[in-house]
Amino acid sequence: MSTTDSPHHQAKILVCDDDQNVRLLTRQCLEAEDMQVVEAANGLEAIDIFVRERPDLVFLDVEMPGMTGLEACQRIRLLPQGESIPIMIVTGSDDRQSIDQGFEAGATQYKTKPVNWSLLGRDVQYMLRASNAFNALKRQEDRLRYLAFYDPLTSLPNRRSFNEQLNRIFKRSQRHNTSAALLFIDLDHFKRINDSIGHARGDRLLVEIARRLTMELREDDAINYFSDHNAEDPDNPEGSTEIARLGGDEFTVVLSDVTQRSDIEGVARRILQALSEPIALQSHNPVVTPSIGIALFPQDGKDPDTLVRNADTAMYVAKAEGRACFRFYDEEMNAQAVEQLKMEEELREAMRKHELELRYQPQVDCRTGAVVSMEALVRWKHPTRGMVSPLEFIPVAESTGQIIELGEWVMAEVARHCHYWESLGLKEFRICVNISPLQFNQSNLPKWISGFLAESGLPPDRLELELTESAIMNDAETNIAKLRELKALGLDLAVDDFGTGYSSLSYLKRFPIDTLKIDQSFVADLDSPDGAAIIDAILAVARTTNLRAIAEGIENEHQLSYLVNKDCGLLQGFYFSRPIYPEDVPEILKENFSEQIKEAIES
Repeated sequence: MSTTDSPHHQAKILVCDDDQNVRLLTRQCLEAEDMQVVEAANGLEAIDIFVRERPDLVFLDVEMPGMTGLEACQRIRLLPQGESIPIMIVTGSDDRQSIDQGFEAGATQYKTKPVNWSLLGRDVQYMLRASNAFNALKRQEDRLRYLAFYDPLTSLPNRRSFNEQLNRIFKRSQRHNTSAALLFIDLDHFKRINDSIGHARGDRLLVEIARRLTMELREDDAINYFSDHNAEDPDNPEGSTEIARLGGDEFTVVLSDVTQRSDIEGVARRILQALSEPIALQSHNPVVTPSIGIALFPQDGKDPDTLVRNADTAMYVAKAEGRACFRFYDEEMNAQAVEQLKMEEELREAMRKHELELRYQPQVDCRTGAVVSMEALVRWKHPTRGMVSPLEFIPVAESTGQIIELGEWVMAEVARHCHYWESLGLKEFRICVNISPLQFNQSNLPKWISGFLAESGLPPDRLELELTESAIMNDAETNIAKLRELKALGLDLAVDDFGTGYSSLSYLKRFPIDTLKIDQSFVADLDSPDGAAIIDAILAVARTTNLRAIAEGIENEHQLSYLVNKDCGLLQGFYFSRPIYPEDVPEILKENFSEQIKEAIES
């Protein structure tokens, strides 16, 4: 908003004339209209005062020694603040050529001498009003242009601007016969973080991500950060980096005039590092990692749509391969993407057609040899593929959100099987159910579990929810409260895959959990010094915090012997039993593995 838009603003007028009497008369006329006047006796002085005083209007005499009013007008128009300022030129010449010269120099209005002093104040007021109206219109146009091309939350270029960026860079690369790189960035698990901390904090998180992205690339001396001038000048030999937010948690970085793959990798690594640092949001400190897909022009696409699609494909591969990493596009990825899409569709059909089944793997008390609990495991019997490994379909379910529906189905099946076993007169035993990170981060999870228990009639002490270490440690403060809500329902809580994440003992003491589950990778690696040391450390943590410890993936006597001698409370693995059908559970409960345990110890 211009200062002259304010109703209490006193307009400031710069009067430049070498005749002191003219300046005096002009001052009297304008001050009578409640205007403030600053004076200059020549063109150079006028320019100096203009820069210092920032007047709302300039009154210039043409004929002055040293620098004419026309020259001064031209100089003022070249100044950043002088582009749209109204300028009135006064001269004794009234011929057409002189008038044309005045307007060509940048004058807004042209007055000839003698000046009608009685009308001067009114004329200046009209010029100021016209200037204010013009500036208001320009500001509105600038605002509309900003909204059209920039994201209002992060102030980064938006999708529309990104498309223009890409087209400019394509033309530039074609002209200079150079390559360009598109980095497609998607934040890992942003939805669950957004749901857990609230959308207002989620927006602040996105703003911080945009800031880090911008600062990281600006600080790179090897890259010119986004520049309209550079981007639009096809003959500019310098490359550029252009950043955009496409929407949601999707960002792009476009590098032009790239020569080496290692340079692109360097940019991707810096982005990974910068974005993966914890973000302070009041009482929350979430860690948001990016997955980055990279496609190169012209190798991976000669038009924007193809390049974006292939970069997006590479990004999904990065997510599938563990997240928090970057991957370059290659042609095999398209086949993988098609296969994943097909599996998504087939998994949706499988849930509808009841092709999924539950199996149960027993958990054995290391002291008594009795089966005291079972882990529920999902299996998919595909009509043509046969048995589909959970390692194939669970990641698909997680990436598409189908894991929520799948998790609810598992709970319903567990309740149904428990009622079946009760009808057979079997003793009650604990069922361990895996809860995915996506499920856990649903804000209504405790409420849903409470409703499920009430509806199904399943006693809460029959359930133990297995949660991954990384899921509960991400935004630990919020998750502690959620775990306490779940614990208050009467459930047991276990940390699955313990040792693969980043839990600290201080946090672990605060979590209301009952069980630590040693990841099977450590059991498989038992013969190595590191594997044994990690198991010993986890068992020590369990004893220190008074928690149950269970080891999964036991397949031989050596592993069993080591774990029993270390007094690992519960044992699970193929050594005792593979996952079995619900109908076979009554038989496995009759089993006692004390002899196998004794033999393993003695061997």
